[in-house]
Amino acid sequence: MGTFKIEGGNKLKGEITPQGAKNEALQILCAVLLTEEKVTINNIPDIVDVNKLIDLLENLGVKIQKNGKGSYTFQADDLRMDYLQSERFKDDGRRLRGSIMVVGPLLARFGKGYIPKPGGDKIGRRRLDTHFEGFIKLGAKFRYNREEHFYGVEAPKLKGAYMLLDEASVTGTANIVMAAVLAEGKTTIYNAACEPYLQQLCKMLNRMGAKISGVGSNLLEIEGVEKLGGTTHTMLPDMIEIGSWIGLAAMTRSELTIKNVSWNDLGQIPEVFKKLGIIIEKKGDDIHIPAHKEGYEIQNYIDGSILTISDAPWPGFTPDLLSVILTVATQARGSVLVHQKMFESRLFFVDKLIDMGAKIILCDPHRATVIGHDFKSSLKATTMTSPDIRAGVSLLIAALSAKGTSTIHNIEQIDRGYENIDERLRAIGAKIVRVD
Repeated sequence: MGTFKIEGGNKLKGEITPQGAKNEALQILCAVLLTEEKVTINNIPDIVDVNKLIDLLENLGVKIQKNGKGSYTFQADDLRMDYLQSERFKDDGRRLRGSIMVVGPLLARFGKGYIPKPGGDKIGRRRLDTHFEGFIKLGAKFRYNREEHFYGVEAPKLKGAYMLLDEASVTGTANIVMAAVLAEGKTTIYNAACEPYLQQLCKMLNRMGAKISGVGSNLLEIEGVEKLGGTTHTMLPDMIEIGSWIGLAAMTRSELTIKNVSWNDLGQIPEVFKKLGIIIEKKGDDIHIPAHKEGYEIQNYIDGSILTISDAPWPGFTPDLLSVILTVATQARGSVLVHQKMFESRLFFVDKLIDMGAKIILCDPHRATVIGHDFKSSLKATTMTSPDIRAGVSLLIAALSAKGTSTIHNIEQIDRGYENIDERLRAIGAKIVRVD
């Protein structure tokens, strides 16, 4: 189990460039299964979860050529479908939440798709019903082996259908879209997720020959086509990483520039950080965070009541940044209620922040009230364990701001979502060492 040793309390300075988007990569990589032609993808992040999915695709028989840093060409023209029934696939699939998104493309192109119950962050229940209910509406037969936790869907030919999703699931919408593009007839998906990463998937599929309209809205209409062709696709920068660096700059009172952020795809992220009193300057397509020497003050609502920051499906605020928001609020001037609606175990990491001296009241599994220190009392260094990707990077931000030397164990969780994070942080002045 890997460990970070962090000497906190140091000012950072310089520029940092966000990696390609993890959550986009998991969708885009699965889409290469929809065609026998070559698909080139650029700006792929070199992180554990993405590399596991690339390995899974290679085991399935996808030909993979690395063109350079973050650039790969994929060709799924001779797949080993027997791999889907193997013990190795069951093991590979369980290690990665994103493996669920191979099912839609395989079902659409080959008439069958299988997956073991996928892994991922331990942040509460993350059900798969939306995915499979969508496949069933398209005409697939569903089966589930309870002993092995193994799911399967099969259909000789999918047929377009109208569906109202029970939740605006990003991965569920992506999976159903990838199945529907090769279905016979028209598919209408209402209450579809509309995150920028899903928009990227739809735009890529349209370049491959799909007919998807309503991209960017919660009503998608898909006219099925017989086959798709190759394309080249470049992924967006990772908005969660961008938000993490905003929080890091504020918490360490450092001057940082975040390069090439794709401002138009950030949604409410800059505005929510501004509500905590953080100054965010737009410079071209970069974000500049000045050193907050006097700290930052949380805005109350106009009637004077305490600010609440909560998550919601896009264009609401992403749940993946609530852990960072909560951590940054511990040194703000004022108080805020953080309401995590979408995952029931994501706030349990706050006990580590409380151990560091933060003033946090965990009201219930979904809500925490943070009373900021206003930098009058710094967080104290401690030893902790990263429970998941986003809590892990939040604890890392806390450790970089704290006085003394902190230790974070189980950093494999952080590596799942952040590329070479220790090297990149050292480049802007952080004192962080990786110990295996």
